[in-house]
Amino acid sequence: MILEIVILAMIAAFLGLRLYSVLGRRAEHEEESIPQRFDAGDDAVPGKGQVAPGVQAAQPAAAPAPELEGVMPAVERGIRDIAAADRSFDLAGFMNGAKGAYEMVLEAFWEGDKDALRDLCDDDVYEGFSAAIDARNEAGHVLDNKLIRIEEARIHSASLDRRTARIAVLFVADIAAVTRDKDGNVIAGSLDDAVESRDIWTFTRNISSSDPNWVLDETDEG
Repeated sequence: MILEIVILAMIAAFLGLRLYSVLGRRAEHEEESIPQRFDAGDDAVPGKGQVAPGVQAAQPAAAPAPELEGVMPAVERGIRDIAAADRSFDLAGFMNGAKGAYEMVLEAFWEGDKDALRDLCDDDVYEGFSAAIDARNEAGHVLDNKLIRIEEARIHSASLDRRTARIAVLFVADIAAVTRDKDGNVIAGSLDDAVESRDIWTFTRNISSSDPNWVLDETDEG
């Protein structure tokens, strides 16, 4: 009996020493400040704005161009194909140029300025405008039209056929149209009432060419 008590006492003492050893070490570690990865030095963890070696920095998603909002996927794909093939292509710049060309072509046609049309249009479109100007002159009619404003200009279609880029733009504009005879008398229209005009104009450019200008390739009603 005494031997068993001694043995049990020795076991209890051993377990007590082990428990103290474990708890004592844990308490000591808990008192220490545990370094976090955000507290590490510059050599250990990249600082703000830095990228760890071998890690690709997350790039913010590019905001879609306003000119592509609401367009069909096929149209957006055509624009991206053109931009990929022609690094100088700028969609916003193209749209500004298209609106400027719309105004210049209309004014040149109304005024019968064939030289200006020759620089802005391809052969087929130029021939159509030229024939209409000739017929108008033979009839002794003069157009006194005025572009009031362009209400809307948006991309209607876009494609890349080998090295030829084609972009069609829908223009919605208010135009005051007046036709006068050779004596200046109004025979049609009114400058007081603007009429909404919807046109789809297609512009083309050979992206291999050093000439950055687009030309009017086709006109249609919108």
